[in-house]
Amino acid sequence: MALIMTKQPQQPEIAVGGHAARRPVRSFVRRAGRLTDGQKRALHDLLPRYGAGESGHALDLARLFGNDQPVILEIGFGNGDATWRMAQAHPEHNFLGAEVHQPGIGRLLLALEREGIENVRVVCADAVELLRDRIAESALDGVRIFFPDPWPKKRHHKRRMINPEFVELLASRMKTGAILHLATDWAPYAEHMLNVLRGSRNFDNLAKAGGGSPRPEWRPRTKYEQRGERLGHPVIDLLFRRVAPAGGG
Repeated sequence: MALIMTKQPQQPEIAVGGHAARRPVRSFVRRAGRLTDGQKRALHDLLPRYGAGESGHALDLARLFGNDQPVILEIGFGNGDATWRMAQAHPEHNFLGAEVHQPGIGRLLLALEREGIENVRVVCADAVELLRDRIAESALDGVRIFFPDPWPKKRHHKRRMINPEFVELLASRMKTGAILHLATDWAPYAEHMLNVLRGSRNFDNLAKAGGGSPRPEWRPRTKYEQRGERLGHPVIDLLFRRVAPAGGG
């Protein structure tokens, strides 16, 4: 992925289900990257067309896309290759892509223009802030997070995006029956994510054995994935369904 996380000097609260949870790190921060002339043009000319509007404003998803089709949120789309391919293959869905790395955003915008794809909108925002401040409860039909940074060193584990507080925030923004799809090529991180999801009463694992699932047809194999497989890092897909917990919630 083209995103990084970093430790913050303060610990803002995340309101989830009426309760405040401490958030020691942000999910993402911007980092510098070299923009090509084409990417600069895309950010200037195409972002107004494909963007999600000003930060700080709640998103009206039906108005944003111009229809009431199901909305899939992809967090950290990197260079956008998987994003535009999923959108092209599934025009019956809308795709909201969140990314902070400007070269990656520029690449996706250029692909959307080149392929004539209209069911994608792009937002440059921290994932926690986007979910907390701009997306309504029970608004999403699915969430996809492919290859988040595993932060393999033990002292960096606290920076991992998939943690109990973030998962509960995700659950609050997902409809009952919506699918959370995670993918990683780092086995210890897959086990960590499984443990986090197992601890949530809001999700059920779609894998009968309780582990990983076969790669769904909707997730394209990326160059990143193919390179990892050549290095002996097979990809693990985790699919969980948002459920209504017993007793409500």
